[in-house]
Amino acid sequence: MQGAIARVCMVVAAAILNHPLLFPQENTTLPEHDEELMTRMREHEERLEKEQARLEKELSQLDSKQQEETSEDGYGWYFWTTLSLVIFLTVEVCRVERADTEGRPIEDEDVFAESGSISPRTLVLDKSVLSNFCDRCNYTSAHENWRVREFVEGFADDLLESLRSVCDRVADMEVGDFVGVGSMFESWKVSKPLMCDLIVPFSPPAPYSFQIQLWCSPSSDIPPDMQGFGRIKVTRSGEKEEGCLCGSVNLGDDMLCLLHSKNDRLRADCSPDELLCSKDTSFLAKDQVMKWFQISVTKAWGRISHKYEFELTFRNLDAAGALKVRFRSGKVIVMNIIPVVQLKDTDAYFVSHFPSDSNSSPDTYWPLSFAVYERILLKHVAKSLPKHSCHLHCLQIVTFLHRKQTGLTGKSALTNYHLKTALLHLLISKNPSAWGIESTEHRLRDVLGFLQRSLQEKRLHHVLVGNSQVPVEIQVPKIFRTSEPINLFRPLVLQRELYANTVRHFQEMLRNAPVLIKEYTPLLPNGVAHQRLDESM
Repeated sequence: MQGAIARVCMVVAAAILNHPLLFPQENTTLPEHDEELMTRMREHEERLEKEQARLEKELSQLDSKQQEETSEDGYGWYFWTTLSLVIFLTVEVCRVERADTEGRPIEDEDVFAESGSISPRTLVLDKSVLSNFCDRCNYTSAHENWRVREFVEGFADDLLESLRSVCDRVADMEVGDFVGVGSMFESWKVSKPLMCDLIVPFSPPAPYSFQIQLWCSPSSDIPPDMQGFGRIKVTRSGEKEEGCLCGSVNLGDDMLCLLHSKNDRLRADCSPDELLCSKDTSFLAKDQVMKWFQISVTKAWGRISHKYEFELTFRNLDAAGALKVRFRSGKVIVMNIIPVVQLKDTDAYFVSHFPSDSNSSPDTYWPLSFAVYERILLKHVAKSLPKHSCHLHCLQIVTFLHRKQTGLTGKSALTNYHLKTALLHLLISKNPSAWGIESTEHRLRDVLGFLQRSLQEKRLHHVLVGNSQVPVEIQVPKIFRTSEPINLFRPLVLQRELYANTVRHFQEMLRNAPVLIKEYTPLLPNGVAHQRLDESM
């Protein structure tokens, strides 16, 4: 009796130890080539369950039988049966572990180990070199950025006014005034050529309007992998109400509708293509919008080009409004004029494309930009910082290192927006007094350390969505403040090769940081350092 119980316990233990949920891995997502391994494990589990059922049946039969054999013979049989099961279990476990080891993908720890993990705390940063670098950044901002912004704002006003004049006022989209966003308008841009990002809201002609579908709405049907996106439906005002007769009956030339003008009835006949919708749908298409905007900008420039003595070209034919101005002196200014759709009663905008975006999303899914709120957040936080703070200097140094490393080893998934997000997280979580100019070295290490932890965890949350630490003065809409956080590193979770490449890029950037900063900031008299750094950027 006792031997039979021991056999049953042994089989139960074998089934538990071989169950895949007993020792879950950190990332439970298995690659496709592990299907065969999982099939073998399931077959093995079924065999163990059958063995357990058979032994339980034998146990019940043994209870009804009389003990005819001596206890020594019985226990001896049980001993050898149990030993056989132990050997079988050991061989099976070793086989499964070997197969799992051969087919196991690269783990996160292996990626950091292969790239030679470096801690930002161990970086040797020369305070005098950092100070010189920061002085040069201030010099560039004070003496050049404001002139570039003044030119870009004036030229953009003229270009958009010309664009409105070439558009059909009855059937074309209506273009609003531009809004300056990004590093140039947040006073931390230092690289050359100087680049200005301008977003231009547009709206459909009357009587049409945009109906927004957000990913975080309770009734949203947007897929979970489209967090931070929305869809824009073009609807006609009052289309859900009972239609007016003037839209379906020929009133003739001697009759007028008191509710709708003649132009309203003409506009109602616009096709989906004219409304820039995706084929056979009523949802606004990014590709259609970019084609329309590029053609309109080309026509607009043709009308005013005689007024300017510089060359204007499209930098990227796939990105509407990606312009490059080249003066006769050889100086270059880059502009990104981006068509957007404003979310009603907010400063959030659905963007047709991001200048640095390399990931393609479905044509009818528009990413939502909080660039205006981020600019407001930076200004709000700056009011409580010391008079000479280092927060923008830290961001300038990190973006400089990232750009130089990209030139050495190529692009990765890391972008300047990720770097700015890390800084904003630290700004709203740290004591304002910790951001004095004398603490530049420590705060720079904090930013790099925050990025390293985020890469290790594959998690970098959007600073404004689902973040209770954001000051109420920023006036982020409640639907976003109470929403689930958005992981900006989600592509790294899904793509292991991209993740490994990004980790290597970041580790190399840390390793080269002291050399790059020192090389491009030589401590020479008479402003030579300024000239050398200006040329390198």
